[in-house]
Amino acid sequence: MSEPKPPTPTPGDTYKGWLFKWTNYIKGYQRRWFVLSNGLLSYYRTQAEMGHTCRGTINLATANIAVEDSCNFVISNGGAQTYHLKANSEVERQRWITALELAKAKAVRMQAESDDSGDDCPAVPPTSGQGGGCRNSEVQSTLRTLNSKVEDLTTCNDLIVKHGSALQRSLSELEGIRVGGDMGEKIRQVTERATLFRITSNAMINACRDFLSLAQNHSKRWQKALHGERDQRIRLEETLEQLAKQHNHLERAFRGATVLPSSFSNPALGNKGGVSGKGDASDEDDDNEFFDAMEDPAEFITVPADPKYHRRSGSNVSGFSSETGMDDQSVNFDELSLASNPESPQPLELEPVRQRRTRIPDKPNYYLNLWSIMKNCIGKELSKIPMPVNFNEPLSMLQRLSEDLEYYELLDKAAKCQSSLEQMCYVAAFTVSSYSTTVHRTGKPFNPLLGETFELDRLSECGYRSLCEQVSHHPPAAAHHAISEKGWTLRQEITLASKFRGKYLSIMPLGSIQCLFDKSDNHYSWKKVTTTVHNIIVGKLWIDQSGEIDVVNHKTGDRCHLKFAPYSYFSRDVPRKVTGVVTDKDGKAHYVLSGTWDEKMEFSRIMQSSKGENGTEGKQRTVYQTLKAKEIWTKNPLPEGAENMYFFSSLALTLNEPEEGVAPTDSRRRPDQRLMEDGRWDEANAEKQRLEEKQRITRREREREAVKAASSPEEAVTEDSINDSPLKSAHQDNYQAMWFEKIDDPVSGETLHVYKGGYWEAKEQGSWDACPDIF
Repeated sequence: MSEPKPPTPTPGDTYKGWLFKWTNYIKGYQRRWFVLSNGLLSYYRTQAEMGHTCRGTINLATANIAVEDSCNFVISNGGAQTYHLKANSEVERQRWITALELAKAKAVRMQAESDDSGDDCPAVPPTSGQGGGCRNSEVQSTLRTLNSKVEDLTTCNDLIVKHGSALQRSLSELEGIRVGGDMGEKIRQVTERATLFRITSNAMINACRDFLSLAQNHSKRWQKALHGERDQRIRLEETLEQLAKQHNHLERAFRGATVLPSSFSNPALGNKGGVSGKGDASDEDDDNEFFDAMEDPAEFITVPADPKYHRRSGSNVSGFSSETGMDDQSVNFDELSLASNPESPQPLELEPVRQRRTRIPDKPNYYLNLWSIMKNCIGKELSKIPMPVNFNEPLSMLQRLSEDLEYYELLDKAAKCQSSLEQMCYVAAFTVSSYSTTVHRTGKPFNPLLGETFELDRLSECGYRSLCEQVSHHPPAAAHHAISEKGWTLRQEITLASKFRGKYLSIMPLGSIQCLFDKSDNHYSWKKVTTTVHNIIVGKLWIDQSGEIDVVNHKTGDRCHLKFAPYSYFSRDVPRKVTGVVTDKDGKAHYVLSGTWDEKMEFSRIMQSSKGENGTEGKQRTVYQTLKAKEIWTKNPLPEGAENMYFFSSLALTLNEPEEGVAPTDSRRRPDQRLMEDGRWDEANAEKQRLEEKQRITRREREREAVKAASSPEEAVTEDSINDSPLKSAHQDNYQAMWFEKIDDPVSGETLHVYKGGYWEAKEQGSWDACPDIF
């Protein structure tokens, strides 16, 4: 079927046509429908998508247009978006280049016009007369200025006529006199009158130049304003027309849809815009909007659902209960109900909130030859390498684990949800939020000593308290337990496996994280993704998170599959992207999550799903029609001067703050870590070596005791036989954690250390006699 020949572009026209767009190295160039209108170049997979799904848009006002060869050209706006395009012929390419250049010139003019108008009237946005008053005052001021310039021109004209006539008379008299005594006097008069004439003429010329410049500037500005008003009206008309088309399209698409139950009628889900991301996140270059084309997970795209799902009458507000955790309004309703509940705990008296510190000493700038240390570490387990504190940050791994609670409010909101699927969205957002503090944190935390603990008591401020303990040294493993008054418990046991590969360092957290909710008895579990530190030897260090997480509700069978996309130089996707789908036990999708692990996450409720065209490798993709996206989590800004304080967050700055009453094994009491925070790194290195040697001596004593206990009573056990025993090489160790015990979890089927109690009671009594001496 032959395609219609595109018209020759003219200024102001909307230009449309087919072009081939580069997608990736697997699929190469793909045919797409491009539309150039109002300085914006948008593209769609087909012409039919113009009414509802735009795949990408680039603003030509800030874009560069470059021609590569006879058919190829590139459009880029400085790195965030780059389109590599190819036309069918050189003629067609030239038509597009002409149209793009004209549209770019017009967009630049419009932008300059907008800047001028902003400078001329720096007032608040006009409302019911404010804009008109500003414009009228501007016009009146300009007219007064022009009138003043006209009066100046009139005065200069009268002076020129006067001095010109006097000069003419003097010249006539000069011609009629004879050479004699009067000659000198006449010449002097002529010279004076010529000087006056020159001065007056210069004033006239300057006044004319000012008038002309002022008139031209304001005339041009008024003309721009007139054209701008006209173009704005046209754009509004086109926008209204497009909205009408979309509305009709969605009405036709959902005309026969099943009526949703009242639990879907959430009036606040439509408050914010649709699924969004940074950069060109809506690009469909992979057949799956959320998963790479080369990956196995089911492929899907999302399109907006019918607006009728966004609006409900106020009488339905009291009818929805399963949506109460999903928006600001519903949270207020829950807080209202909690406040009116007689069973809710009421505070008897108000305690003053402790003021936490907001700064630590700035990081010193000490030089260290990195390669001289790291060259002997390639391929080794990082936890077994003695490292100076120069590579560390003044926090231990136990404190880093406690940082996962920075966004504890997500679990507070999840505890209020009555729907397990909604609760899953908040739990999934909480799993992503724990990585937000790592984006700039290239320093290595201190490896905890065996038996080291860290408490984070925020009961009076945030309603939770947390305890971590190092329960194993080889392999290093830490157990964490946090409990909240809002009805949730978080527990995790993390064992770090790390390898240094020369150019990068991979950190693989092993073990699981579990979250339990008292009200619903929902039991969630998930694992962490791999952290990679790049440019270890040369270049600036940067961190990436990659992998997949399955958050599982063991009670209901609900599941959320999260994918952390690894950074790729060739990818046109937004960096640090995270996507996910929440499904029930039958595999039916209910929510879509998208965002980045260093900035924010959004979620959208799925109204309808259908099978679309075949995607990569013949797999059929799923099309999800969703409500507008709502922000579920946003990263807190870093404190001022964070770049000089190891890029610590506000919570991280308080973790190593000295506190009274903590256990003697608490990380706050660790001397090498305290010396490093104070900037005394040489002393910290010496203290670190002392602590590590003390730990080795203690471990050898435990191994010796374990060998003695394992030997039969008849055998004589000498120190030499212990050292030569094969049990010695097996590192027999009878160490038992102080506050945690190892169990087999019947729900998740995993073996982990859980809190056995006693710590907070010991703190209240100030009884720490059972704690080991590790510092």
